Amino acid sequence: MTNILTVMDPMEAAAEPNRRKLLQLLAAGEQTVQQLAAGFEVSRPAVSQHLAVLQAAGLVSARREGRFRYYQVEPAGIAELRRIIDTFWTSELDLLVADARTSAHQTAGHQTIRGAGNAGGADAGTEEELP
Repeated sequence: MTNILTVMDPMEAAAEPNRRKLLQLLAAGEQTVQQLAAGFEVSRPAVSQHLAVLQAAGLVSARREGRFRYYQVEPAGIAELRRIIDTFWTSELDLLVADARTSAHQTAGHQTIRGAGNAGGADAGTEEELP
């Protein structure tokens, strides 16, 4: 069995839906585990475990005040997560653009325009095939 606290990669930590929701809730401001748990179907200890994963990944931090722990997003961790996502999307979008260009070159001789003509005219909503 894998120890969930060994997850240190911000992308992996944020990929789980409950942890993403915790990050969204904490983006609005600091909250206690009890406040956060109110918005979940899972138990308070489960929310605490998710917060521990996010904390180990550097995405959230906590401070103790009395018997409560207050969690907040960690700006440096969120910046690192964004850097990782930006890198992923940059390479993925480059591939998507290359695929779109290839597809466009293959179908360059047969383009279809929908709704050719003036907006209020009788031919609005028709299709016209261009050579």
